[in-house]
Amino acid sequence: MTYAPRSRTARATGSYATIGLETEVLSASPERLISLLFRGALTSLAQARHHLQNGNIAERGKAISKAIDIVDSGLKAGVDTERGGEIARLLIASYEIIIRDLMQANLHGDAVKLASAEKQLGDLAEAWYTAVDPQFKTSSNG
Repeated sequence: MTYAPRSRTARATGSYATIGLETEVLSASPERLISLLFRGALTSLAQARHHLQNGNIAERGKAISKAIDIVDSGLKAGVDTERGGEIARLLIASYEIIIRDLMQANLHGDAVKLASAEKQLGDLAEAWYTAVDPQFKTSSNG
């Protein structure tokens, strides 16, 4: 079986990117892992916005579901409620609002809810990068 050179190149590039991400995750500090989660969720939301604009419901749903999973199982689950006090409770509430907006965006194809969730998550990411991981923003061109 033969493949077109473009297919081999695309597969090789995808494999290289996967290995690069795996290496970055395995060597990352806990703070950097949170930065990577923000980046992954925001990337998924950008993809969801693209699919929403193009009327691709299935792909929009996949991208939003991935973002919800990252926010819920990664970012929200990683909040230290014992040490974080009121700030942690507010952060969890913010994540829950984002998740709710994403569910509504997916259910109704609602660009306003999607934009709201993307803005809120982007603001939280920006605050995180500024306060905890300032090198991430410059190193990831984010």
